[in-house]
Amino acid sequence: MKEKTLEKITTDMSNLTVEEADDSSDRKLLIAVDFGTTFSGVAWAQTRRPDVQTIIIQWPDAANGGLEGVSSDKVPTELRYEGDTCHWGFQVDDFGSRHQWFKLDLDPSQSRGVSDLSRQYPDQHALPPTYTQNAEKLCTDYLTALRTHTEKVLNYKLPQSVLKTTPIEYIITVPAVWSDTAQAKTRACAENAGMGKALQIISEPEAAAIYALHAMDPHSIKIGDTFVLCDAGGGTVDLISYTVSELKPILQVEEAAMGSGRICGSTFLNRIFQKFLVDKLGLNEEWDDEVVEDAMKRFDLHTKKVFRGDLNEEYIIPVPGLADDPQNGVRRGKFRMSGQEVLSIFQPVVEEVITLVKGQIAATNKKVNAVLLVGGFGQSAYLRETIRANIDPGVEVMQPPNGWTAVVRGALMKGLSKLAPTTERVKVAARTARKHYGTEIMSKYDSAKHAKATNFWDEYDGEYKVYDMSWFITKHSPVTEDKSFVKHYHKVWLVSEGTRQSVAQDILMYEDPLDTGAPIYKDGTNVKHLARLTADLSCIPSGELTKKMGKDGRWYYVVYYDIEMTYYSASTKYAMVYKGVRYDSITAEYV
Repeated sequence: MKEKTLEKITTDMSNLTVEEADDSSDRKLLIAVDFGTTFSGVAWAQTRRPDVQTIIIQWPDAANGGLEGVSSDKVPTELRYEGDTCHWGFQVDDFGSRHQWFKLDLDPSQSRGVSDLSRQYPDQHALPPTYTQNAEKLCTDYLTALRTHTEKVLNYKLPQSVLKTTPIEYIITVPAVWSDTAQAKTRACAENAGMGKALQIISEPEAAAIYALHAMDPHSIKIGDTFVLCDAGGGTVDLISYTVSELKPILQVEEAAMGSGRICGSTFLNRIFQKFLVDKLGLNEEWDDEVVEDAMKRFDLHTKKVFRGDLNEEYIIPVPGLADDPQNGVRRGKFRMSGQEVLSIFQPVVEEVITLVKGQIAATNKKVNAVLLVGGFGQSAYLRETIRANIDPGVEVMQPPNGWTAVVRGALMKGLSKLAPTTERVKVAARTARKHYGTEIMSKYDSAKHAKATNFWDEYDGEYKVYDMSWFITKHSPVTEDKSFVKHYHKVWLVSEGTRQSVAQDILMYEDPLDTGAPIYKDGTNVKHLARLTADLSCIPSGELTKKMGKDGRWYYVVYYDIEMTYYSASTKYAMVYKGVRYDSITAEYV
């Protein structure tokens, strides 16, 4: 006899006690890691001095493995292997092949993963993951190098007595649309890199929004104001929107629309420029890789940062050693680019960003007050002015301070607020569900709802039943942070079948890409398995299990249990509770 699962629904708005690391000590060292597609950043603070938040700006380079190599707010997310040696960040020079963008391979399921830009302008030096160096190994090796360097820096910043007695806790950021599998892989990579089990995971756009809203003038913000946060980085551009719901005692916001994003970051400006340069000057008899390297550095560090769209301005690019070619603008080792030529490089990338911004504004169905640009590409004056020219004039386009490091700064603020709640300044009170989440149950047959072919006679209750879906959360519905949602279930089976070692409940999800609504049945649809929760019954004597007589006069075991669901910044926690004991707990994907 197939076991039966039935449900009863209640809502418990009290806070859950989440199984976390021991928080008995009030002193911790918190390290936030913005694990980016093209660049990564690290910030740290002590819970006893939450006002002192420090960005790591010292990185080793190819010539110096210590702290005196390169000063930068971030470090390239790149690797190169030479024998048993793993070079990372600034240690990887521009010559030869290298591993980059490997973070995205943790989630190949993302439909946004490959844009037209990435097809048209691939990096000629990028190595794909291999059999021996898959995405998980690459990410683990990179995060290990990042952690090792961070702890080396802290050895020079803090007394040894503090480092030896203060627990370290890490925070790592992930895209808000990361799948359950990708998030589990990210957590596993970070844990294998030595970042510990008490790892907090925070969504990147939410972290950026926390910092950007905190940096704004509080007197300019009103309840009901809506902001679009555009995190334009080197590889990806991610967007999310928030509406202000409370101002005091702290600023509280709620998601106004589901997040969106594509791979259309500023790295494509470099790739398009390189193709332009090869097409323009590649036939010059003195052309070689060193010419490309010098030209690329000038474009990356200067030209693309100062370009504002002025077509009358000229931009000087060093091309040392090239023979004079007046027809193509080369003279005395310098190449003169016109403003029109620079514009042609920016246009295909900026057009994709504008499409994303317009789509996010439309998705809010509200009056948007401002677009907040963060991330490295988000600091571009041309991007800012072009967005401004292509949206409603009543919508401001702003670049908050420290935009390139907004994600890691916001992640640190979020992590500190969890360990030291009095430090919280901005809170995301509610989010928008990105999928339908539920489980399959046995329900009473309803001829108005169910197909007759699906029903069967239930001998225990003496009525017709069907197996259909019970949805905890429906797509686009608001989800409140740190509050539990509880559903009550019971399973039924014949006493003659003996006791069970366990009872299990599958958590299912449905993406609903066309927004047609959640299906009634699991079978024949794209409903997918997310997680399985299990309660161990092996230690419970059979005499303590509840027995009830069915309508058919036979005895049945009836096991009552709850499923508790709690939603966080970048994850969902499910727990199965039997007789007040939490038997299983699974952290699954962000809704």
